[in-house]
Amino acid sequence: MGDILFLAHRVPFPPDRGDKIRAYHILKHLAAHKRVHLIAFADGPGDMAASDGLDGLTASQSIQWRSKSRIRAMIEALLTRQAASITAFRHPKVPGAVKTALERHAIDTIYVFSSQMAQYVPADPRQHVVMDFVDVDSAKFADYALTARWPFNWLYRREAKLLLAHDRQVAARADASLFVSEAEAAVFRERTGAERVGAVENGIDTVTFDPAASFDPIETSGPLIVFTGQMDYPPNVEAVRWFADAVLPQVQRRHRDARLAIVGRSPSPEVTALAAIDGVIVTGEVPDVRGWLAAAAVVVAPLKLARGIQNKVLEAMAMARPVVASGPAAEGIDHADTIRVADGADAMADAVATLLDDPDSAVALGGRARARVQARYGWDARLAVLDDLIGLTAQPGPETVAA
Repeated sequence: MGDILFLAHRVPFPPDRGDKIRAYHILKHLAAHKRVHLIAFADGPGDMAASDGLDGLTASQSIQWRSKSRIRAMIEALLTRQAASITAFRHPKVPGAVKTALERHAIDTIYVFSSQMAQYVPADPRQHVVMDFVDVDSAKFADYALTARWPFNWLYRREAKLLLAHDRQVAARADASLFVSEAEAAVFRERTGAERVGAVENGIDTVTFDPAASFDPIETSGPLIVFTGQMDYPPNVEAVRWFADAVLPQVQRRHRDARLAIVGRSPSPEVTALAAIDGVIVTGEVPDVRGWLAAAAVVVAPLKLARGIQNKVLEAMAMARPVVASGPAAEGIDHADTIRVADGADAMADAVATLLDDPDSAVALGGRARARVQARYGWDARLAVLDDLIGLTAQPGPETVAA
């Protein structure tokens, strides 16, 4: 069996945000069977140092510093009539790193994580190419355009159109195209007509995310409502601003001491400003999110825009916490009788307050959530489809991709 070249738009370590969690566990799964050579981008000094955590999983690494600004990427995109998502990850050293890896190692599979990295696949590859799009990002930009003001709505529409065209071409060349859920895969098939498209769902580490595991507890008084996520990511920013303004006051009318903890790195100025609201805590980056989840009376995921499977929801379920999520945030998760789904401020406030009214029911809901995650969302079970697809156990064709 040959080696695998793994192209990733971010260093997949530490696995502490959605895309890095998925990339890390896929890389780990592949490395258990084959030698893996990693080429990835670093967004900051921490990423450069963090790559050491992958030494035991990779046969070689080439990590490039991604210093290009968003403005420069947009200018390049406008001049070249390409999507800014692609020009943002264009780097002069990466083609050489790919060429060197293919020349020096007996690589028979190229695993591309995120469509931004597809630009580095050789034009006529002799290797098996697996394209992990994760989400339909072009649909995300189209959704952004619906509510944005000019000129951003024009830029988002442009990005959606060009990125969809790029992804259609990438899928036509790939031996298999993967998405995080069957719903995302179906959207992509419908919009592109692509074949050899399937889903590999996200999983969760139920040993690490276990209420019985060892972690530092969070001291709190009164019912705590917790939201976790990367807090400069626009859908997360929109979600917590809406919840703090429209939902929390309604909950506090029934539970005066209820508080909202917004837990996650890089809070935007809009998120930081929410700390001025009575009952809102903005933590910024924390060393371990599990303490905050364990302290939560309710975990919320009130996203209006969400693509794929939300890791924040799976983590809360694994920690046996009662979850109230919007319809988009619950999409793709087997949530029947394990989480509460509510859309609109009144419905979400009532769902949260009702769980606070009845702690025993909330505990029971959380217990069912953990049981569901243990039964269905272990990483080994979720990634088993890759074994046949990449030839880790056999060598059938790409038609083995399954939801």
